[in-house]
Amino acid sequence: MSSQPRKILVTSALPYANGSIHLGHLLEHIQTDIWTRFQRMCGHEIYSVCADDAHGTPVMLKAQELGITPEEMVARTRAEHHQDLLDFFVEYDNYHVTHSDENKELSELIYNRLNDAGYISKRTISQLFDPEKKMFLPDRFVKGTCPSCGAEDQNGDSCDNCGATYDPTEMKNPRSVVSGATPILKDSEHFFFDLPQFSDMLQTWLKSDALQSEISNKLEEWFEKGLQQWDISRDAPYFGFEIPGAPNKFFYVWVDAPVGYMASFKNLCDRSGINFDEYWGADSDAELYHFIGKDITYFHCLFWPAMLEGAGFRKPTGVNVHGFVTVNGAKMSKSKGTFIKGRTYLEHLNPEYLRYYFASKLGANVTDIDLNFEDFAQKVNSDLVGKVVNIASRCASFITKRFDGKLSDNVLEPELVAEFQNAQASIAQAFEERQYHKAIREIMALADKANQFIDANAPWVTIKDESKQAFTHDVCSLGINLFRLLMVYLKPVVPKLAEQAEAFLNDNLSWSSAQTVLTGHEINKFKALMQRVDMDKVNAMVDDSKENLAPTVTLDPNSPLVKDPISDTIEFDDFAKIDLRIAKIVVAEHVEKADKLLRLELDLGGETRQVFAGIKSAYQPEDLVGKLTVMVANLAPRKMRFGMSEGMVLAAGPGGKDLWIMEPHEGAQPGMKVK
Repeated sequence: MSSQPRKILVTSALPYANGSIHLGHLLEHIQTDIWTRFQRMCGHEIYSVCADDAHGTPVMLKAQELGITPEEMVARTRAEHHQDLLDFFVEYDNYHVTHSDENKELSELIYNRLNDAGYISKRTISQLFDPEKKMFLPDRFVKGTCPSCGAEDQNGDSCDNCGATYDPTEMKNPRSVVSGATPILKDSEHFFFDLPQFSDMLQTWLKSDALQSEISNKLEEWFEKGLQQWDISRDAPYFGFEIPGAPNKFFYVWVDAPVGYMASFKNLCDRSGINFDEYWGADSDAELYHFIGKDITYFHCLFWPAMLEGAGFRKPTGVNVHGFVTVNGAKMSKSKGTFIKGRTYLEHLNPEYLRYYFASKLGANVTDIDLNFEDFAQKVNSDLVGKVVNIASRCASFITKRFDGKLSDNVLEPELVAEFQNAQASIAQAFEERQYHKAIREIMALADKANQFIDANAPWVTIKDESKQAFTHDVCSLGINLFRLLMVYLKPVVPKLAEQAEAFLNDNLSWSSAQTVLTGHEINKFKALMQRVDMDKVNAMVDDSKENLAPTVTLDPNSPLVKDPISDTIEFDDFAKIDLRIAKIVVAEHVEKADKLLRLELDLGGETRQVFAGIKSAYQPEDLVGKLTVMVANLAPRKMRFGMSEGMVLAAGPGGKDLWIMEPHEGAQPGMKVK
């Protein structure tokens, strides 16, 4: 690692402006922040920027749903995101938004340069169009039947069942997610970026040190298939920037989103007098790093460097790709309470617990990170509280009460201090290479040695012997110094804890502080620096994260809809849509913490459905297994707090124990229609 001062610009992927920050987002922002803080501690000139990704159809539709303008929604969401990040001690030099003057100016500049250089072409394509909403439908706003395997209710670009990818126009029985209408094909002229012209440059860049090897290898698949021209335009209505000279045509969100990195930095430059071109010019000698998740690799490692090259800007020095976050070994789940928003976490737990735990797991590869709550509590309690903070708490009171709050003039074991100081180089290399887990492992090995030193010399015993007062002073002073060295190394990871330690030590910690020892130095009275993780609070956080998927509307008992169940009518065509099927109950069981529900597995004649039925008051689960019933088979699946309910069982009666499921035994077979 170079000891010369470096000029570095760092970015994190932009949070999308239609939802809250969650723990998956935080992995990346924490990873970025640790690296930035480390470089700054080393004395390098480093800037970190981010922004909210504001444009696109989802933002436009969400704003319509809320009855506000997209600009209003983006402003609210950006403020929420920024505050969440600050409360996790993630500090950017600028946190901007892509719906900005700077981004519009730079997006148009890049487009015009690409167009002038012959990298933009136009052609007419056919797309799915919602005839009710009068809008073209992005892939994610189309659902239908997979053209490969026939699975229903699949996304517009890929099938979760068989893994096939396809164009939305290839889907069978497509429907608009926006309105439910059947889309029609409609022609429209679109603008395309000629990515294939950059094939040689990209292959050379991918073989450089800019990417992890696993990412480079994965991206090679695109070249094997042959690079395709990239559709960079979208039709009105669309929330975004209009393409110059093309009324009612807008830049696709993935055009201006990465330009948002440049725009956020330019906003900072204009306010702070920084030279923008020194970091983004084609001949820049500064370093530029993007931290991103593996799901957006293609945009950052193919389209983005090609756009920069074609427009005369520099390419990234490195794109650092990380994996996803799983919780307790599984994908984050709203029903299990493991899809946790940053704000929900903050309402229950110290943000530095999460910073430390992620750091202890993060390497330089693209492996997913699992947040196991038991391991999380054990690691934080054992390492930060039990090892590091414990060193200071064991020694500080003796210094304050018996030695006037001053450290000894002597260094009792210089060789032990030297061992701590010599570890600085390898810890620095681990941080530099984003091998945070290696740095943490080495720091905690040192913490073990510091505690062993204190245990071996037992100051709580020697303090009672008047003849060993000087020795006790030396032992406790060395303990405080070893704690200080550990906090130097941990400062990028737990900045708030380091700030509290600095107040206690009466010192400011930089990376070079590790090469000094405090002697004859006055410290302040020790205050508790960190509490242990309380599993009750972890469990409360999970409970608060469980999405309440029960009906949100309850009828007044005096409502005529309750008193008179036939007060409302439907047309015959409405009733004809209901698909009633005979189903055999193959599994029936209680639902934990549910007063009225039973979980049923229903055999529809080769297909099994899970249904949560409110018939617990009338039946014991064991009495239901093997019975036949009637179910509404075409009811849309509904997420409940306990899982997914994939239909409805029909029952009749006044309620309570007087509730009966229908049992058409004679001649009935699972899967038969009821007419």
